[in-house]
Amino acid sequence: MKVKVFTFGALLAFLSISLFSQAPATRIERGPEMHLEPVERGGGRPFMEVLNERQTTRQFSERELEPRLLSGLLWAANGINREAEGKRTAPSARDAREIDVYMLTPHGIYLYVSEGHRTRLIKPGDYRKEALARAEFALQAPVVLVYVANSKKLEKFDASTRDFYAAVDCGFVSQNVYLYCASEHLSTVVLGGINKEMLAKVLGLVNDKVLLAQPVGYRD
Repeated sequence: MKVKVFTFGALLAFLSISLFSQAPATRIERGPEMHLEPVERGGGRPFMEVLNERQTTRQFSERELEPRLLSGLLWAANGINREAEGKRTAPSARDAREIDVYMLTPHGIYLYVSEGHRTRLIKPGDYRKEALARAEFALQAPVVLVYVANSKKLEKFDASTRDFYAAVDCGFVSQNVYLYCASEHLSTVVLGGINKEMLAKVLGLVNDKVLLAQPVGYRD
């Protein structure tokens, strides 16, 4: 099912009113789901050219990403590229797949569900300003990816190494996003100075840990 830009925002905002007006949101379990457009896996720009243009850019347009770009962005971040095994575009230690990718938009907070390549509404509303309190230059970005270490998936590691592997794997996801943005002429920057406590509360996280945020948008 292909989703146009206006339907992604307007429809999810409409659905969220009925689903969230009576009860608070919880992480992952609630919210309407929307399938993303199929990813264009063939072609693209030469890899060395993309590496040459990888950069941090702090200027963003408010214009929402078109469906093709939003789909490609989330898949590049941590989508499934080997369906038979469920393997991801980003590596992870012991194949833990512990990095959850959330997305803050003007319409709400969504979780990217790689299985089925879809998004799930976690909470309606625009939380970009609260999340990026120390990075006002990024407030115009229509998409802010937030990377969270899923504690349940880290149980296979010793307590002393969980933070290390989560940080390393988060870096892989972030670099995937950097390369995709370079390929599509989009702006992006990694932010560590975000309101992690607020995000954890809004997302309903208990033991999971907010690691980084990465705004993405058209170049201003």
